[in-house]
Amino acid sequence: MITVWGRATSGNVQIVMWALAELGLKAERHDIGGAFGGNKTPEYLAMNPNGLVPVLRDRDGPFLWESAAILRYLGATYGDAQFWPASPIERARVDMWAEWIKTSFGPVLGTGLFWPIVATPPARRDHAGIAAAAEKLKPLAAMLDARLADGPYLGGGDICFADIVVGAPLYRYFTLDFDRTETPHLRAYYDRLTERPAYAAHVMVSYESLRAKE
Repeated sequence: MITVWGRATSGNVQIVMWALAELGLKAERHDIGGAFGGNKTPEYLAMNPNGLVPVLRDRDGPFLWESAAILRYLGATYGDAQFWPASPIERARVDMWAEWIKTSFGPVLGTGLFWPIVATPPARRDHAGIAAAAEKLKPLAAMLDARLADGPYLGGGDICFADIVVGAPLYRYFTLDFDRTETPHLRAYYDRLTERPAYAAHVMVSYESLRAKE
């Protein structure tokens, strides 16, 4: 049995749960963090001293944290050559984008747009800051759009581990109300992801519960 601790509305938990589903692995998930709390208890901190979600335990193995590290563990342990390329250079070629989305695209989307829009009532939003973040995101989205012109997925004809990291934030990117640049390849990629049952189940999760009250 694989056990995951973390709330369904967490983007990092979504990465892990989506990967598990794509790999055909069953897991028991416990709601932890956010409104559920429980992530600062001594018991949880013994699993993850950061007090963050997710945490994964595979059978009686060690407690694993950091979503990308968990994903790479799952890929290396359970993935086939498509999901987890055997060649180090082929794996690195897609892993670059998994790292890039977390260090470049993701922070602008998250701290510049998602939380300022979702967690702040409209009357108190920094509209100038949101507009500036939207402009900053446009060339980054264009970079990803150009990469996705090469094929349907980052790893070729089907999904690989890097698509999990790159694809997870796109639900919020395409459903938030802000000024996006035209990215036809990125939009087609997102549309393909939405047709995957595992993506629909674990990533297309409503974030209405995260919205600030008026």
